[in-house]
Amino acid sequence: MLRKTRDSASYSEKHNLRLIKFMVSLLCIVLAFVGGFILRGNDAVLDRLGMRNTSGSGDLNPGMTVSGNTYDSLSARVAEIQGILNKESVDSYDLDATTSNVLNALTSSTNDSFVHYYDATHYATYLKDVSANYAGVGILFSERKGKAFAVDVFNGSEAESVGVQEGDYVVSIDGDRGTDGVWTAAEATKAVTREAGSSVVITFRRPSSPDADGGSEYTVTLSCTRYDEPNVTTELIDSVGYIKLTQITQNSDSLVLDAITDLADSGAQSYVFDIRDNPGGYLTQAVDLASLFVKSGIAVQINTKSAQTNRTVTGNTATDAPLVLLVNRNTAGTAEVLAGALQDNKRATLIGVQSMGKGSVQSVKELSFGGALRYTSAYYLTPLGYTIDKVGIAPDVQVQPGDDDSVDTQKNLAVETAQSLVRE
Repeated sequence: MLRKTRDSASYSEKHNLRLIKFMVSLLCIVLAFVGGFILRGNDAVLDRLGMRNTSGSGDLNPGMTVSGNTYDSLSARVAEIQGILNKESVDSYDLDATTSNVLNALTSSTNDSFVHYYDATHYATYLKDVSANYAGVGILFSERKGKAFAVDVFNGSEAESVGVQEGDYVVSIDGDRGTDGVWTAAEATKAVTREAGSSVVITFRRPSSPDADGGSEYTVTLSCTRYDEPNVTTELIDSVGYIKLTQITQNSDSLVLDAITDLADSGAQSYVFDIRDNPGGYLTQAVDLASLFVKSGIAVQINTKSAQTNRTVTGNTATDAPLVLLVNRNTAGTAEVLAGALQDNKRATLIGVQSMGKGSVQSVKELSFGGALRYTSAYYLTPLGYTIDKVGIAPDVQVQPGDDDSVDTQKNLAVETAQSLVRE
C-alpha cells in the first residue's frame, strides 16, 4: 500500500515537470515572436546582432519613388530594383539610356503594335512643323503595324527614278534607325521634309510580301523638291465620273464636292470613288466625305476604354447617283472608316481587295521627363458594329490587281459596274 502511494506521487511530480517545461517553451516562442516584430526594420540593432540581410528587404521597396505593391505594380518592382542599386550596388547606370531600354522593352511587350516611346530627340522630329515652305522626296508614307512604308511614289519624282517602290519599309534616315529600330509614318514624313535642295539618305527594306519580315535593304540619296501632287484627280469616262482621293486632308470634303459638281456638269450619271492606297487622315473629314453621299445615319462608332460614341453624317449630300468605291490593301485608317460608312449604309458597291485593317486611333502624350508616348486610345467600328482593326473592310466584289501594270483591272471593272447601275 505504501509503495502504491509513492508511485502515484512520483507520477504526479513528473507530470507537473512536463507541464512546466511546456509552459516555459511556449513563453519563449511568444517572446521570440514579439521580439521579431520589435526588431523588424531596425537596421542598427540587426547589424549589431549580425542578423541583417544585405540582399534588401522583402517587404519594403528600398528607395521607393512610387507607391504600389510589387505583387501587382510594374513601377513598384522597378522602383525596388532601382532602390537596391542606388543604395547598395558599387556600379552605376546612365539614366537616359536605361529609361529608353526599359520603356522600349515595356512597349514591345504589349499587344498594341502602334505603341511607341519617343525619346526627346525623336519627339522633336515628331513635333516638327511641316509647312508649304518645305519640300519632300516624292513619297507618301503610311504605316503598317507601327512601321512606316512607302504607300505612294510620285510619278516623275527622283524617288521613282532610283527605284523606290510602293511597299518598301523605312529602315533608317540619315543613319538614324529610329526609336528602338522603328520609324513611324509621322516621323518619317517630317524627317524628310526639308528646305528645297537639301538631301536625305534613306535606307529601305523590300519585303517579299506586305507583312513579311526581312527582305533586301538598299540605300538611296534623295534631293528634297517641292511636289505639287494634287490630292484629288478626276476623269470623265463616258457617263461615269471617276474621282481619286490620295489622302484625307483638312479640305478633302470641299475638293471632292467640287469634283462631283464639275463631273455632274460634264454629264456624269454615276461615280467611281477611288481610295486605294489612301492612308487616311482626319476623322472629321472622313465623316464629312461620307456625308456627301449618305443622307442620314451613323458614319462610325468609336470605342474608348470608358465609352462608346457615334458620329453621324451631316445630311448635306452632294449626289444620290450610283456609286462604286475602290479599295485595296493599303486603304487604311479613316479611309476604312469612309468605306465602312458607305458599305453599311448601302450607299456604294465596294470593289477591290480587303483593306489594311488599321481601325484604331493613336494618341501622343508628352512625358514629364522628356519625350512622349504614343498609344492606341480608341477603336473604330463600322455603323453596324463590325470591327475594322486587324480585320479590314471586305469589298462586295473581290478583284485582284492585274499582272500588267498598264491595265488597271480594278478600275475598269468599277467603271463597268457604275455604268450598269445607271441602266438599272
